[in-house]
Amino acid sequence: MMNLEEHECAILGREEKMSEPPFRPREKLLSKQKYFQSIHKHTYLKGPYDKITSVAIPVALAAGSLYLIGRGIYNMSHGIGKKE
Repeated sequence: MMNLEEHECAILGREEKMSEPPFRPREKLLSKQKYFQSIHKHTYLKGPYDKITSVAIPVALAAGSLYLIGRGIYNMSHGIGKKE
């Protein structure tokens, strides 16, 4: 069986070796592909840290903005912080 470099050379019609090795081993790439294709979650939640970036950060931003809006409404209704 040909390795990845020999396969690429055969496809491209070159006899010489590739100048640099592949970025990831083919076996590791295939195992990652099988893993991600077997997970039955939404696409944006398949990675290990995707819940942090897709759920936690937007919830924290929404909570912070609601707090600031609530504080502004309270200050306006009580007349706190007015410039005279």
